[in-house]
Amino acid sequence: MGNRTASCACGQLRVMSAGDPMMVSLCHCLECQKRTGSTYGIAAFFSREAVKTEGDCRTYRRSSDSGFAVSFHFCPNCGSTVFWEAERKPDAIAVAVGCFGDPAFPSPSQSVYNEHRHAWVPPFE
Repeated sequence: MGNRTASCACGQLRVMSAGDPMMVSLCHCLECQKRTGSTYGIAAFFSREAVKTEGDCRTYRRSSDSGFAVSFHFCPNCGSTVFWEAERKPDAIAVAVGCFGDPAFPSPSQSVYNEHRHAWVPPFE
């Protein structure tokens, strides 16, 4: 597929990606639930070389279950988390799939932290 653009709610922070994501992951972890305000988060992982960012952002950094830090980048105006970087995946940038605003975006290729999946959310197939 071609180039895609993800943006925050106000459009000030943008991520441009070239090509298809390496992986799309549906995450049920409690931290993603808190970050999104939803029952799960969905991230598209792109090669770092395939991603360009524009606009101002703020960063929230936290440790992950694996002990490696994750840096989340969000818009200082509207608060939308648009992309993040995981220390354990230094060659990749994760982009929040919802920020692409594209119902035809590739579906998840994996589901993680299923033990935290809300009972009314259908299991990943």
